[in-house]
Order: sequence, then C-alpha cells, then structure tokens
Amino acid sequence: MEELTGQKLKHDIITGTGMVLVPAGTVLNQEHFRLLRMHRVPLEELRFVEERQQSKSSTAETVKQAADYSKHMFQQIRRKKKVPLLDIKHEFIPMVRQAAEDPDLFRLFEAVRAKDEYTHQHNVGVSVLSTMLGNWCKLDEQELNLLSLGASLHDVGKIRISDEILNKPGKLTKSEFEEMKLHTVYGYEMLKESAGLNPRVAFMALQHHEREDGSGYPLKLKGPQIDKLARIVAVADVFHAMSSQRPYHTPLPFHELISQMRLGIFGELDPYIVSLFLKNILGSMIGKQVLLSDGRYGEVVYINPHEETYPLVKVEDVFVDLSRERGLRISKIMV
Repeated sequence: MEELTGQKLKHDIITGTGMVLVPAGTVLNQEHFRLLRMHRVPLEELRFVEERQQSKSSTAETVKQAADYSKHMFQQIRRKKKVPLLDIKHEFIPMVRQAAEDPDLFRLFEAVRAKDEYTHQHNVGVSVLSTMLGNWCKLDEQELNLLSLGASLHDVGKIRISDEILNKPGKLTKSEFEEMKLHTVYGYEMLKESAGLNPRVAFMALQHHEREDGSGYPLKLKGPQIDKLARIVAVADVFHAMSSQRPYHTPLPFHELISQMRLGIFGELDPYIVSLFLKNILGSMIGKQVLLSDGRYGEVVYINPHEETYPLVKVEDVFVDLSRERGLRISKIMV
C-alpha cells in the first residue's frame, strides 16, 4: 500500500449500499486504506489520476508568479486599451493550469487565499479554482481552456473602476456599490470587441455575479439563462471572496465557510456545482490535521455521508464525533 499512498483517485469508491466511501479526487493516505479494508474493497479496482507531484513551495511560487503577471496584465490593458490574448494564453493560463493540478486541495486553497493586493490575488484565485472545478465537472479540453481564459478576465472591467472604490478600507456606500457593479458591463464591452475571442469569455465577465434565483446583477438572469461557465466562475468567485482577507472582511473559519457555501445551494448558486465542490473538499479532509474551535488539534478519520460537515476527529487517543458535539467546529485545516 505504500506505493499507493499519495495517489489521487480517478473515480468514486462506492459501497454495496450505494454510499460514496471515498470520492473521486481524494489523495489516499493510511486512513483511507483502513476504510477500504473495512469495506473489503479490492485495491486492484482502484484507478488513479496521472499527474505531476507538486510541493507546497512550488504551488505557492506558481500562484505568486501568476499574481505578479495578473497585476502586469491589468496595467497593460488599462494603458493600451487592448487585451493581450496570446500572452495570457501562453504565459498566464499555463501557471493557472499547473496550480489547479495540485493534489492537495487545502495546500492549494492556502496558496490562492488573498492576504494583500486583493484584486490581483483574487483574479488568480478565481482562475485556479474555476479551472479545478472545470476538471471536476469533466469539461472537455476546449471548454476547459475557455473557462480558464474567461476566469482570468472575469474582473477585467475593474480597470474602469476608480482605485478609491476598489481599495476603500470600509464598506462601500450604495452609490459606490452601484458603480462597482458596473465592472461586469465594462468587462463585457471590452471583451466582446476583442478580435478572435470566443463570446463566452465575454459572457463570463458579464454574468459571474448573476444568481440562479434572479437576484444577481447586472441583468437579473435566472438559472439556464446564465452560461454554464459563468456559473462555475460564480462559485469560485464566492468561495475565494469569503476565504480571503479584504479591507472590510475577515476570512471565515472553515466551518462557517462550508456552511455559507452550502447555503448557496438554496437559490443563488448552481446546486450541482456547489455540491460537487463541497463533496471534493470534504472528501479530501480524511487524514488532515485540524484545529478545533476549543483549541485542540486532531486528525479527521471519517466523514459521515449524512452529515459531511461534522466528521469524526481523533484527538490524541480520543475520538470526537462532531455530529454529537455540536458546540465544536473545525476552525482551520492545517497545511
């Protein structure tokens, strides 16, 4: 089993009763093998994703390089009034695709979480998370390339928003927020005029703040009226915003972040995409060291399929069932 440790599952492992024991995308560790033995799953039935191994430092460095490039890219677009499509495709997108292949989800989340210069780190974070989601949605290569490109330009309209509004340390006034919302329209207008650009890239800029129930902006579109790729970008955009440091926003603790994303299923975000996102995140928690809300550290050893956000955690020699101890939560995943 040693040679299988660290391998990433290609398909769900399903028990005879239909329960997903270990979801696709999980990086296997010894705790997973214990579960497989318990449920008598033959190891020869396992199939793995072939991918490059990445270190914590290489992922963080790739994300930093991408953020630096994003800053340069936006400055160039503002100065020349032209989107450098070839440069983005050949320089920025490969960095995004490389980061999105990191098999350790929580290491990746930590790398893309914005800590300063929010605009550019957010652009990279949304690009990487969207690409990762596109892989999970099994998009073909053509659509995945479109998604990565559209995500990298989803906020390009912000170059027409004043720095005073973009970098304001406090909450925006109503009029300032109305101006901020126009970045979707500005981005669409800019991208639709770019020669040789697929129209769906412009739609991602226009529609990534639309919501399934029609409560979004700028057009108050609903459900199937919103481009599928824009719906993926919307989920990535919300997750990254809630998990990042901003002038007037403190990153949410892990349990609140997951709860808020789950609430997004009910009305605002595409329920299939959110469910897929959470399934992969929570499935990747097995074997992870976590910080509980009472200050203790432990290891996640089991995910209850009926209450995924309340796993079983081993703290020293004691097993803590968070589904029974509702006062406890996971505050942080250690990477």
